[in-house]
Order: sequence, then structure tokens, then C-alpha cells
Amino acid sequence: MTTLSDMCSVFGRARAVRRAVGFLLGAVALVLAGGAAPAAAQQEIAYVDSEYILKQMPEYATVQQRLDRLTKQWEQEISAQKARVDTLQEEFRARELLYTDEERKQQRQKIDQARQKVQQLRQRYFGPEQGQLYQRQKKLMRPIQERVLAAVETIAEGEGYDYVVDKSGPALFMYTNEEYNLTDDVLEELGIDVEGEGGQTASSSSSAGERR
Repeated sequence: MTTLSDMCSVFGRARAVRRAVGFLLGAVALVLAGGAAPAAAQQEIAYVDSEYILKQMPEYATVQQRLDRLTKQWEQEISAQKARVDTLQEEFRARELLYTDEERKQQRQKIDQARQKVQQLRQRYFGPEQGQLYQRQKKLMRPIQERVLAAVETIAEGEGYDYVVDKSGPALFMYTNEEYNLTDDVLEELGIDVEGEGGQTASSSSSAGERR
């Protein structure tokens, strides 16, 4: 994950981190179910949409709400520090002609220190890899990710698929056949009923075995 431009808002940075962590499932481009298939055998491949699955999980929404509250709290702290920088700059401009050279130097140092504090807070809360938001989200998301991966493996092993690709991940899909979409099957394995919401696939009422 790369550092976002300073031109981006703090909220935008936090949202990008949430997206990156939220789709850690997609970082594993292929989930191998039951070990590697023999090279000579025909390999069965299916796919899921982890983004859609996560959005249907109540615990995922709860995690997002907790992270949103933390983000808002940290944004307010950073905004307060930025306001202090603005105040110091305004005071400096208003009184610059009255300062001695030494006082002018001290005031500039104070402004620089206040600016550095803003950058330090941004890095502490929203920095990549080591930022508190990233770390908190990584910790909160792990049980959800493990639960989804376990459901994917259960479906894949039960239906005889060798690989399950995450459609939300980095792989490029030029075309996908709904016959091999296991998304609704995974949701069913997780105990989530999406029929009332229309489901994602045209065959949401069918199991993977019935589709094949």
C-alpha cells in the first residue's frame, strides 16, 4: 500500500485504508481448496465476490462503524492542531514587524514545530502499515476474514473446486459465467439470507452442486 498524497483529505485517506484492509481477502488471489490438483487433471475453478459478501455481514458493518467513530475522533484532533498552526501564523504576520530577530526566529520555530505535530498525528493515526487505524482494522477484520475463508473452503471442497478466485481482488476478469459464482453459496454457509434482498446471482436459490 502506497502513501496517499498530502492533497487528499484525512477522511479520504482513512477510507482508502479501510478499503485496502477490507479486501485483504482479495490479496490472496487464489484460494487452494484441498491441495494442488494433479497437473494432468482438469482443474475446476470458481469465483466469489468478497466485497459483496462482506457488505452482507452484520459484524463487518459493526467494525466499520467503530472505525468511523475512531476516524472522526482522530480527524478532530488533527483539525485542532491545524487550527493552532493557523493561529500561530496569523499572530506572526500581525506582529512580525514588532519582533526582534531572535523573537522572529523563535516564532518561526514554534510554527514549524506545530506543523510537524500535524504530520506526526497523521502518520500515527492514518499512516500505512503502522498507523493506528490500519492496525486496529487489521485486528478487527481478521476474525471476519477467517470466517469467510473457512466458508469458501467448505464450499470449494464440498463441490470439488480446485481454485476459488476472488472477483474483488487484483485479478482481471474479462468475463465471468454465473454458473461458477459461489458468492451466494458462501453467504448461505455463513448463515446469511440474501434472497429477501434479491441476492447477487440469478441462481441464488440454487446450490453450487445444482448449478454444475
